[in-house]
Amino acid sequence: MSSTETTTDSDSQNPQSVSADRHPAGHTPQPKSIARSAGIVSLAVMGSRVLGLVREQIFAFYFGAGFANDAFVVAFRIPNLLRDLFAEGALSSAFVTTFSQTLKQKGDRDAWRLANLVSNAQIVVLSLLVILGIIFAPQIVDWMMHPPELFGFTMQAVKLRDPARAALTMQLAVTMTRIMFPFLLMISLAAVAMGVLNTKDRFGVPASASTLFNVGSIFGGLGMAYLLSPGYITAVTVGLLHGQKAPLDVEGAARAIVGMAIGTLIGGLLQWLIQVPSLRAVGYRWQPILSFRDEGMRQVLRLMAPAIVGASAVQVNVVINTTLAAGLGEGAISWLGYAFRLILFPIGVFGVAISTATLPVASRAALDDLDKFRHTIASSLRLTLLLNIPSTIGLMVLSQPIIALIYQHGRFTADDTRQAASALVYYAIGLTAYSAIKILAPAFYALKDTRIPMVISLLSIVTNYLVATLTINYFGHRALALSISAVAVVNCILLLFFLRRKLGGLEGGSIATSFSKVLAASLVMGAACWFISQRLPLLVGDRLIGRLINVGVSVALGALIFSLTAKLLRVGELEQIAAVIQRRLRRKTSRR
Repeated sequence: MSSTETTTDSDSQNPQSVSADRHPAGHTPQPKSIARSAGIVSLAVMGSRVLGLVREQIFAFYFGAGFANDAFVVAFRIPNLLRDLFAEGALSSAFVTTFSQTLKQKGDRDAWRLANLVSNAQIVVLSLLVILGIIFAPQIVDWMMHPPELFGFTMQAVKLRDPARAALTMQLAVTMTRIMFPFLLMISLAAVAMGVLNTKDRFGVPASASTLFNVGSIFGGLGMAYLLSPGYITAVTVGLLHGQKAPLDVEGAARAIVGMAIGTLIGGLLQWLIQVPSLRAVGYRWQPILSFRDEGMRQVLRLMAPAIVGASAVQVNVVINTTLAAGLGEGAISWLGYAFRLILFPIGVFGVAISTATLPVASRAALDDLDKFRHTIASSLRLTLLLNIPSTIGLMVLSQPIIALIYQHGRFTADDTRQAASALVYYAIGLTAYSAIKILAPAFYALKDTRIPMVISLLSIVTNYLVATLTINYFGHRALALSISAVAVVNCILLLFFLRRKLGGLEGGSIATSFSKVLAASLVMGAACWFISQRLPLLVGDRLIGRLINVGVSVALGALIFSLTAKLLRVGELEQIAAVIQRRLRRKTSRR
C-alpha cells in the first residue's frame, strides 16, 4: 500500500493569513468554515493524488505486478510504517493539539519555542532510527518477506516461488530499504511544518507539499532509472509506441527500480523544503534548542506515547498482511498496493482534507466550548459521509474499468487488472469508516484522551488477524483487503460510540439521517453506473479510448444522478458545499 498542487490563493490573498507577528500574544485568526478550509485542502490534495496515480501508472507500466514492484513495495513500507508512527500519525495529532493550545494560551513566543523543541527532538531521534534501519535492513526485510506460522496458523494457499527470483526480490528490497530510510526524517519534518501552518490557518501550501513528493518521485525516479538502466527503460517505452510488450529483462528491471527508489528520496526532500518559506512567512525561526523537560514538550510526549502504541497496532496489521501476501506468491503484494492507491485517493481528497481542516478548530473549541466542539465534529462527519459513501459505491461498481484504464499498459496485464480490481472491491468496503476515523481519533486527542483510541487500535490486531486467517484460504489476497476494511469499520463504530458517551451526545439523529439519505442516493447512482458501464464497451470497445469513454461517461452520469437524488432527498451538506462555491464565485466576480 504505497503512498503520495498548485498553491491556492489562501496564503496570498486571505487577510487572515498575515504574519503571526501581527497578532498579539494569545490571539489567533478566526477559524474559517470547515467546508471552505476542507475545500482548499481537497483541491490541493486532489492534484497530489492525481500525480500519485500517474506515479503508480509509471510503476505499473515499467514493472507490472512482478518481482521488482513487490520488492519496492516492501522496501518503501518500512520507512512508511515508521512515518505513520512518528510523523503523520501520533506526532502530528499530538503536536497540532499542543501547539494550538500553547498559541492560544501563551502566545507566539512559547508556540515557536515548542515547534523548535519538537523539530530538534525529531532530528536527533529519527536520525538514530534511520541509521539502525540501514544497518539492520537485511533482517527487517527477511522478517517481512518470509511468512512464518502466525500463532499456529498456516496458509494452505502458499505458492512456491522461483528460488532465484525470490532471492533477487530479497536483495532488491534490502538495497531499496537502505536507500529510502532517510525518507522517514524528511517526511517527519514536513509533518511538523504542516501542523504549524495549518494552525496558522494556512492550508494551501502544506496540502500542496505532497505534489512535490510526486514530482520528485516521477521525474527524479525516471531520470535515475534511465541512468542506471537505459536499455530497459528504452525497450519498454518503445514497446508501448509499437503496441508490443517488451520481453522481461530481469537484471534491467532490477537496476531501474533502484532508480525509482532514489526518486522517492528526492521527492521526500522536496516535500519538506517547499514549506520552509511559508514557515518563515508566519514568523517561525529555527533555534538550536533541545529539552525534554519543557512543559509543552512533555505534553506532546504524553499525548504521543499512547498514540504511538495505538498507531503501532495499525503497523502490526500491515506487517502481518504483508507477510501473508508474500506467502501467496509473486504479484499479490503489488495487486494489493495498486488497489489501495485508488482507496487513498478519496481518503486523501475527502477524509484527510476534512480532518486537516477540523483538527485546529476542534483543538481550540475543546478548551472552553464543548457545544462548538460537538457541532464541529458532527458537521465534519456528515460531510465525510456525503463525500465518501458515493465514492465507496462507485469504486465497487467500476473497479475493473477503473483499474484497466489506469494501470493496464506496458507490463501490467489483463490478469493483473482482474486481481487488483477484486482487491479494490474489498478495500472499498471500509473507505467511509477509514475517512471517519481521521476525524474521530484526533477528536479524542483534542480532548486529551489518548487511552480510548489506543485500546481500540490494539483490539484491531485481533480483528485483522481473525478476518485474514479465517478467509485467506478461500479468498486469497482479497482476504487481506477485507481484513483492513473490517478493522476500519470496527474501529469507527467503537470510536463513535465512546466519543458520543464522552460528549453526552453527538447530534446522532442528524448523522443517521445524513447516512441514510446519502446511502440511498449512492445506491441509485451505483445502479446507474453499473448499467452504463456494462453496455458501453459493446459500443466503444476495450482499447484505451474506449476505457476512457466508459469510465468518464459512467462517472459523470453517476455524479449527476447522485447530485439530483441527494437534492431531492434534501441532503443538507450538499447545500452547504454549493453555498461555499457560490460565495467564492461571487467574491471572484466582485473582484473583477
